[in-house]
Amino acid sequence: MKTVIQMASATALALVLAAPAFAVDDLIGVGDLNDRIDDITEAAEDDIANAEDAERYSALGVAQGWRGSLALTASATSGNTDNGELSLAGRLSYGAGDWNHLFGFAGEFARTGSVSTEEKIYGVYEANRYFSDTLYGFGTGRYQYDAFATNQHDAFLGAGIGYRIINNDNMTWRVQAGPGVRYVKDNTGVDTTEFSGIASSRFYYAFSDTVSLTNDTDVLGSNSNIIATNDLGLNFKVTENVSTRASYRTEYNSDPLPGFDRYDNTIGMSLVVGF
Repeated sequence: MKTVIQMASATALALVLAAPAFAVDDLIGVGDLNDRIDDITEAAEDDIANAEDAERYSALGVAQGWRGSLALTASATSGNTDNGELSLAGRLSYGAGDWNHLFGFAGEFARTGSVSTEEKIYGVYEANRYFSDTLYGFGTGRYQYDAFATNQHDAFLGAGIGYRIINNDNMTWRVQAGPGVRYVKDNTGVDTTEFSGIASSRFYYAFSDTVSLTNDTDVLGSNSNIIATNDLGLNFKVTENVSTRASYRTEYNSDPLPGFDRYDNTIGMSLVVGF
C-alpha cells in the first residue's frame, strides 16, 4: 500500500512572476518556475471545480449544440540529458433534444534516452438519453492502454440506467449501473473477453454554504477481476478568493499480477488563494 501526499497552492509569488519577463529569466530558472506554478495552480483549480460540478445539483438536462476543447503539450531536451514528453487531450460533446453525446481522448508519452518511461492512451464515447429530471439511460465505450500497468489493454462496452435518488438543496445522490462486455490484455500477453458490469455513485452533501462533502465511487467487475475507485473529498470555500479541498482516493484491483498491490491510496490537498 502506498500513500502519496500532494499539495498545490497559488501564492503571491505567482503575482511577482506574472510581470513581463526577459530572456534572462529562462537562464536563472524563473521561466520554468513560472510554468510549474501555472501547472500546479490549474491542477488545484480543476480538483476543486470537479467537486463543484453543477451536474451534481441541477435537474438532468442537455446543453444543446457542439462544445469542445483540445490541449497539447510537448517538450524535448538534448545534451546532458536526452528526454522527451508529449501529452494531448480533447473533449467534444453534442446535445440534440434529450440526447447528449460525449467523445474524449488523451495520450501521455515520455522517454529517457531511447527508453520509453510512459505510454498511455485513453478513449471514451458516452451517449445519454434523458427521460425525466431524475431518470436517464446511457451507453458507453471505453478503451485504455498503459504499457506499464498490470492490464496493458482494458476496454469496455456497455449500457444501463441512471437515477437521481436525492436532489435537495444541500444533498444530492445519483447512481447508475448496467451490463457490458470487457476486454483485457495484461502485460504478460494473456487476454480475455467476458461479460461484466459497471456501477457508479455520485454523492454530495453541503454542511453550509462554504463546507461540503463529496464521495464518488466507480466499480467495474468481471470474472477476471474487479476494478474499483472511491474518491472522498471535503471542500471548503473560505472566501471568494480562498478555496481548498482535502481528499482520500482509493484504487482497488482484486487480482493484480505478482509484484503489484491490490490497493493504491492517495491523500490529496488542493488550495487556491487569490489576491
